[in-house]
Amino acid sequence: MLDTRQLANRIRTHCVQMTSRGGSSHVGAGLSIADILAVLYGKVMHVSPNAPQDPARDRFILSKGHAGAAVYATLAECGFFPVEKLHTHYQNGSDLSGHVSHKGIPGVEFSTGSLGHGLGVMAGMALAGKRDGASRHHFALLSDGECDEGSNWEAILFAAHHKLDNLTAVIDYNKIQSLAPVAETLALEPFAAKWRSFGWDVLECDGHNHDELEAMLSQSKNCSGSPTVVIAHTTKGKGVSFMENTVLWHYRTAQGEELEAALEELRSKE
Repeated sequence: MLDTRQLANRIRTHCVQMTSRGGSSHVGAGLSIADILAVLYGKVMHVSPNAPQDPARDRFILSKGHAGAAVYATLAECGFFPVEKLHTHYQNGSDLSGHVSHKGIPGVEFSTGSLGHGLGVMAGMALAGKRDGASRHHFALLSDGECDEGSNWEAILFAAHHKLDNLTAVIDYNKIQSLAPVAETLALEPFAAKWRSFGWDVLECDGHNHDELEAMLSQSKNCSGSPTVVIAHTTKGKGVSFMENTVLWHYRTAQGEELEAALEELRSKE
């Protein structure tokens, strides 16, 4: 069994290095979901790098596709492809694009970029699984700002209508979107109550507490009769103190002294 806390720190280190090397954005978005990914792949999901197309595997879609560096780092650390491949991220000719892509990448189910699509696609996969009598579970990881999108609420209605208890939505609720706090852009609260009113079971946890994450995500796989949302309260830029809770690091790339300071802070947590 993987040590998920060490895995999360390695994911964060890769995210900082990858976005810096390629000059890409969204390091803060990747850092905020590192713990969620580490627990999903290390403790909760039934997936194997030795059989990435196993029909019985659990399915995962990163709907907030701009944080793709974190998914690539997770897959590499879990053995789906060599860690060295991460060095090509966002380079000309690389298949590790800035927004996560499934093309040629074992372990990635679906390419995402335009926000608001991932949950709808995963709801369709979950419905197909239900009709096939499959035992697999389906996870979609969304941003909070993405919940501004009407297509998500259509998918939320659809999933409840079809009683897709094989579907879990996980919300990276870091409360900052591209240019401002979520509450100032388009307020979501009362967020949990909205999901309940749409017919979903609602679980909430500290999105950086691995014990809580494992408990809530595992519980979501065993809910019966309705889909489940896990609202994970997170910190944008988690793990690098000067990146935390700031809008700046949605788009800014760490270079020079900032890069060294970020990597040193992450090394101190190893």
